[in-house]
Amino acid sequence: MDQEREKLSFWQKLGYGVGDIFGGGSGTLINFFYLVFLTDVVRINPALAGTVILISKIYDSVTDPFEGVLSDRTRTRLGRRRPYLLAGIFFVFLSFFAMFYPIQAQSQTARFAFVLATYLFFSTVVSIVMLNYNALQAELSLDYNERTSLTTFRIFFSTLSSILCAVLPLEIVKAFPDVRSGWIAMATVFGLLFALPFIATVAVTRERPEFQKPPRPFHWKQAFVEPFQVRTFVFVLFMYVTAFSAFDAVSSIVVYYIKTYLGRGEEVSFVLGTLLIAQVLSLPFYQWLSRRTSKPRAYIVGATAFVTVMFFSFLITPLSPTVALYVFAALVGLGSGGVVMMVYAIFPDIPDVDELRSGERREGIFSALTTFTRKVSSALATFLVAQTLALAGYIPPAMVEGRLIEQTQTPQFILALRLVFVLLPVVFISFGIYFATRFPLSVERHQRLKAILERARRGEAVDENERRELSKVLIG
Repeated sequence: MDQEREKLSFWQKLGYGVGDIFGGGSGTLINFFYLVFLTDVVRINPALAGTVILISKIYDSVTDPFEGVLSDRTRTRLGRRRPYLLAGIFFVFLSFFAMFYPIQAQSQTARFAFVLATYLFFSTVVSIVMLNYNALQAELSLDYNERTSLTTFRIFFSTLSSILCAVLPLEIVKAFPDVRSGWIAMATVFGLLFALPFIATVAVTRERPEFQKPPRPFHWKQAFVEPFQVRTFVFVLFMYVTAFSAFDAVSSIVVYYIKTYLGRGEEVSFVLGTLLIAQVLSLPFYQWLSRRTSKPRAYIVGATAFVTVMFFSFLITPLSPTVALYVFAALVGLGSGGVVMMVYAIFPDIPDVDELRSGERREGIFSALTTFTRKVSSALATFLVAQTLALAGYIPPAMVEGRLIEQTQTPQFILALRLVFVLLPVVFISFGIYFATRFPLSVERHQRLKAILERARRGEAVDENERRELSKVLIG
């Protein structure tokens, strides 16, 4: 194998990395503000708002795997992945704008139907675009550490986008005298921000021709059964879904926590920005740590730090000094940065394990299942938070002449808010730590796996004893 081929240029990493402005930014914006947008602006019940997201995930559970199979079986002059990214430039903008359009129908049922339709549209676009974006990463380089470097670029732009999406949306909304006009302007600005970078991604990346041999005949087991027979994939999937369920729980409730419990609603954007800036600053440390130890070890360090810091939120009260809230947010960001980066650094290694078993490159199906579980984790966390808000008696702001006026919440609501803010994410991410300690793909095993696959692609004989040994550990 030509090792120089596996080394990517700065511009290749940059062009690929900017594509995650959409993946990271849109997820952050939705997690932080979509539930508030539905309850306070569209004016639908919190339980109905959570139901919208839950229904969309049932829909995704059927469509996502087939979208992954379709991507793997696509053959064009642009490759398997880039045609979908090219088409996504228009649909990313349109779907995001529609989702944040503040419909004013008199009937709550009509508003609910509109919200559900636009969210399903957006969810479909996210699935198709992001599964192909994630799949492309595994093809750009087969080197263990080079993939981590590539992940650093994408997470840098993902987190940079997340910072903008945490700080700017409400500032854009507040710049308009009417709250609905503000949300329309916000949707337009961020729809363009998410869509346009894919021009660069399509332009500078190239797919590997040796991965585009004719696929075997399709069988439904390819999408729904075979991936879950790979032990390494199942373990990393648990690491992924539990960690992001934790982060999404925090993201969904933090706006309510700051504005209703701490009474500092005007600082929401800046607190979230502090968290995400700290996340960006943590990336070089975790890249260094993964090279010195391993990707799972770096994940465990970040996750443990996140769990520890979350318990300190019980010490923060409305009377605490302002600096305490910002220090807390920064420490949460430092912990979460390692988890986010390492999960995305590990996933490109999974198709290598599957190739040992199937003899095919199926980045698309694994990426589809990854995208699906990411949306499921977000839906689960948001649904639980929404139901808690409804059961605890959340009182939405009053709308007076296009402005939102906050209402006083009950002590029971505040207590439920504080408990959910800490306990839900801690429980989720603790499971992620458990699976990370047992993750079977070490640096040494990946090097052995890579050597076997290279010989097999060249049609050379491989050591069957070594193949069986690796298969037993990595596949089960």
